[in-house]
Amino acid sequence: MTMFMQVGFGAVLVVLAMLLLSAFRILREYERGVVFQLGRFWQVKGPGLILLIPVIQQMVRVDLRTVVLDVPPQDVITRDNVSVKVNAVLYFRVLDPQKAIIQVEDFLVATSQLAQTTLRAVLGKHELDELLAEREQLNLDIRHVLDAQTDAWGIKVANVEIKHVDLNESMVRAIARQAEAERERRAKVIHAEGELQASEKLMQAAQMLSKEPGAMQLRYMQTLGSIAGDKSSTIVFPMPLDLLKGMVDRQK
Repeated sequence: MTMFMQVGFGAVLVVLAMLLLSAFRILREYERGVVFQLGRFWQVKGPGLILLIPVIQQMVRVDLRTVVLDVPPQDVITRDNVSVKVNAVLYFRVLDPQKAIIQVEDFLVATSQLAQTTLRAVLGKHELDELLAEREQLNLDIRHVLDAQTDAWGIKVANVEIKHVDLNESMVRAIARQAEAERERRAKVIHAEGELQASEKLMQAAQMLSKEPGAMQLRYMQTLGSIAGDKSSTIVFPMPLDLLKGMVDRQK
């Protein structure tokens, strides 16, 4: 009987030691503990050494560091009926551990699912050109929508970045043709503007030369000087009418 009592007493000591050890918890600087007492929320504790009443109190750890969540590729149909695949990365953290544990079953899964649906909904309101050219603005729009909806869960969405926009080959070729046509259009516009400016300058020069007849003769001489270096050239230039008139008068 004494032996059984000793064994029972030892077992009780072991159980008490285990309960005592389980009463002590250590939370790191970036962790908080949501403590429940008999199933009801009691308080948020930490960081440091935490003492719990065994059996009576239970604690759920919550990490307060920023979580980097990869949003898998989503099939998005833009406003101009173009099908693309878009993936993104989401940065968020828990601000209120109590809400993150009580208001939603699994805030990581819930935030991931919400990010996927929000990505499709926001990008579907824009055309393909906006999706490719205005990525920063789209990132802000998605972040605002997510942040407004996760606020009830005690979660703060810090940033959203669209990573890749995948297009099918036919759409890539169409965009390339459009870009080539745009480059050709700009080249033609620049050439036309150059021709217009050159014609305006020539007209101004002609008006100035017409005011001074002697200036025209100087221009002739300058032109002859510039082409005289080429010995194989045959130079034909108009004879001034005043000179011809003087020669005719002398013959008479």
